Amino acid sequence: MRTGKKLWLSILLLIALTLLIGSNSYAMGEFAHGRQVNVKVMTYNIQAGAGSDGKYDIKRTADMIRQSGADIIALQEVDVHWGARSLFENDIEILANELNMYYFFTPIYSLDPLTPGDPRREFGVAVLSKYPILEANNREITRLSTQEANPVPKPAPGFLEALINVKGAKVWFYVKHLDYRSDPAVRKMQVADMLNITGKHEYSILAGDMNAGPNAPELQPLLEKYNDAWALTNAGPGLTYPANKPSQRIDYILLSPQMEAKTSEVIETLASDHRPVTAEITLKRGNKQ
Repeated sequence: MRTGKKLWLSILLLIALTLLIGSNSYAMGEFAHGRQVNVKVMTYNIQAGAGSDGKYDIKRTADMIRQSGADIIALQEVDVHWGARSLFENDIEILANELNMYYFFTPIYSLDPLTPGDPRREFGVAVLSKYPILEANNREITRLSTQEANPVPKPAPGFLEALINVKGAKVWFYVKHLDYRSDPAVRKMQVADMLNITGKHEYSILAGDMNAGPNAPELQPLLEKYNDAWALTNAGPGLTYPANKPSQRIDYILLSPQMEAKTSEVIETLASDHRPVTAEITLKRGNKQ
């Protein structure tokens, strides 16, 4: 009896010790308030899965993203059953399956199918994430449609907003693709719209194709609010377009001032007509979103 009593006491002591260690590990571990979390972010205009050679190969796109080691990816020019150029495939679903990631797709255009009963033809932006997406929305900003005969600037969908839980650090993630025309008027309106939306959250990342250089006047209100990950970590020009012989920097990863950028890189690849940009970012748990 005495031996059995000692055995049970030993077991209870071991359980208590295990719980104590686990409790301390939890407090000091990945869910600890204020603890830093590192994440690698990418922005990539994938040209609907076509490379600089003009050939559609969405698996090549997936391979490029995989090799980058990125955890969260902002994608522009994403086709979902859009047309023959991408074989009417669902590009974001293929990428998510290939990379085993969460995703959210935000259409800029959503058109009736060519054949009744087929899926809708959609084109837009998307996010891929290694980490859970807690909330996601398709926000409207001013656009000048490429699908209308006589378009005028007006609110339209296609500004992606997602709340992502990165090991306990919750961050709002925005994906943009701004107007491509030489006249900056629409981009100026889009920047104002984006600032109105992102201003509701203090802790966010804004990534995508701005179709304008860092000195463009229409981008300055955005660059005054956000820190440019490339400029924080590099002195070089960071040219991203066109991929085969880049002469412009139009792809950006922008951070709330509370975040730190450890490194940023432009990856040399011909898997699209843009070169992707990555940034290693330090987040903190417990920041107000």
